[in-house]
Amino acid sequence: MKKKLAPSILSADFRKLGEEVSSAANAGAQYIHIDVMDGMFVPSISFGMPVIRSIRPVTDAVFDVHLMVQDPERYVEEFARLGADLITVHAEATKHLDRTLQQIHSLGKKTGVALNPATPLSVLDHVLYQTDMVLLMTVNPGFGGQKYIEPMTEKIRTLRERLLREGREIDIEVDGGINEQTARIVLEAGANVLVMGSAVFDGKDVAGNVRKYLKMMEE
Repeated sequence: MKKKLAPSILSADFRKLGEEVSSAANAGAQYIHIDVMDGMFVPSISFGMPVIRSIRPVTDAVFDVHLMVQDPERYVEEFARLGADLITVHAEATKHLDRTLQQIHSLGKKTGVALNPATPLSVLDHVLYQTDMVLLMTVNPGFGGQKYIEPMTEKIRTLRERLLREGREIDIEVDGGINEQTARIVLEAGANVLVMGSAVFDGKDVAGNVRKYLKMMEE
C-alpha cells in the first residue's frame, strides 16, 4: 500500500492556518487531516464547516475529514459539499454504520471507519466492502499531545494481516502519539497513512518536517 502523510491541522497555528496548510501540501503531504469534534462524542470542541470552507481554496491535497461527532450522518452531506474528499466516521458514534458509509459513497466521496482503542476489529466484519480506509486510534480521541498506546501495534498488525489474507486494498490510518519513533513502529506493523500533528506543525519548519517524515516513510 502506498504510504501517505496526513498532517493534522489541530496542531497548526490558526493565526496563519491557510499558510501552514499550503506549506504542508506543497512540501508533499498527500492528505490534510481535519479533526472535527462536537463536545459530545468527545469532550473537546474543535472546529467545523467554516474552517474547512476557508482553507479548501489553498490546496488540492486530499481533505481527510475525521468526524469525532455523534450521529455523523447528520453532517456528511454538508462536509462533502464543502470539499471533503475522504470522510471518516466512528463506528461507536453511528447506529447505522453501513447506511452512513453508503451515504458517503453516494456523494462521490471515499469512506473511512474509525475505531477507538478499546473497540474490537470485529465491528468491521460486515462493512469492509464499503470501506476505503480504517482509522485506528492509537490514543483515546479528544485531546492532542497524548502518548501512543503500545498495545495498538498488535491491533494494526492483526488488521493488516487480515486485509492481506482477504485481498482487500484498504488503507490503515493511525492517529495519536505519532512521532519519529512511533511512526517507524506503526509502519512496520502495517499502517500506511500517518496522522501527525505537532511533529509537523511545530511552529518552526512545516515544509521541512513534511519532507523529513516523507523521506523516513520511504526508507
